[in-house]
Amino acid sequence: MARFVIRRLLQFIPVFLLAAIAVWALIYALPGDPAEALAGLNATPEEIAAVRERMGLDQPVWVQFLTWLGNAAAGDLGVSSSSAFSVSGLLAKHIPASAQLAVFAMFIVILIAIPLGMVKALAPHRLAGRIVNVYLSLSLATPPFWIGQLLILAFAVSLRMLPAASRYVPFWEDPGQALRNMVLPALALGIYSGGVLARFVAASLSEAMESDYVRTARSKGASETRVVLRHAMRNSMLPVLTVGALQLGTLLGGAVVMEVLFSYSGIGRLLFESIRTRDYAVMQASILFVVILYLVLSLLVDVLYAALDPRIRLK
Repeated sequence: MARFVIRRLLQFIPVFLLAAIAVWALIYALPGDPAEALAGLNATPEEIAAVRERMGLDQPVWVQFLTWLGNAAAGDLGVSSSSAFSVSGLLAKHIPASAQLAVFAMFIVILIAIPLGMVKALAPHRLAGRIVNVYLSLSLATPPFWIGQLLILAFAVSLRMLPAASRYVPFWEDPGQALRNMVLPALALGIYSGGVLARFVAASLSEAMESDYVRTARSKGASETRVVLRHAMRNSMLPVLTVGALQLGTLLGGAVVMEVLFSYSGIGRLLFESIRTRDYAVMQASILFVVILYLVLSLLVDVLYAALDPRIRLK
C-alpha cells in the first residue's frame, strides 16, 4: 500500500507542473495589457512602464512563470490589484465559506443520490422507478442557476422564509443562522448534482445486481436486503466514488454562478470578481487552488480505491 501511495505522489508532481503551466498560459493569453489595466484609463506611458516593471512584466515569459511559481510555492501569491489585500489572505477568507457550503450541499447530494439511485436500479419498471426517472430527467435538464432563481422566488420573495442573499456565518458560531443562509444555495446545487450522482449509482448498482456473486448469494438463501446492501451496494460504490469526488471538487472549488446569484462570499464569487476587475493575481490563485483541489481529490480517490480493492495496488 505504501509503494502505491508513493507512486501516486510521484505522478502528482508532473501533473501539478503541467496544470500550473496551463493556468499561467491561460491568464497570460488573455487579451489586453495587465499593466494598462492596473495603471488606469488615464495613465501615461511612463506610469504604465513603471507598473510593468514593478510587476515583472518586462521580464521574459519563462522568468515570469518561474518567479510566480516560486513565490506561490513559498505561499506568496501576490497582492490584489483591486483591493490591495494579500491574495493569500483573500483565499484564506473565502475558502472556509465555500468549504462549509460544499459540505452541506454534498450532504444533500448524498440524501438525493443514494435512495433515488437504488429505486431506479431495483424497481425501474414500477411506479416509484418511473417517478424517479422523471425527477432525474427534470433535474438534469434544468440549469442550477434557474433552480436557484425558482428557490429565491418561492422561499425568499413569496414565502419570505429564507434570505435571498446568503452571507457566510460559521457553523460553529451560530448553527441556526448558518443553515438558514446555506439552505437555498446548497439545495440548488444539491438538486442538480444529486441527479447526476443518482444516475451513476443506478447504473453501477444495476450492473452489480447482474453479477455472479449476487446470484451466488441468492442461491445460498441470503435475503434480498442482504444481497443488495452487503454485496451489490458495497461493490457498486467504487465507480460512484470517482463521480462523487468530482462533484465535491466542483462544490469546494466554488460554484461560480450559484455564489454570484446568492451573493455568497466564497471562492466562486472571488473568482468572478477577479475576472470582472481583471485582477490577475487573484484570478491565477483562485484557478490554481481549484486545480490543486481536483488533483488532491483524485489522489485520495485512488488511495481509497486501493484500500477497498487490493487488486488495484498491483497495477
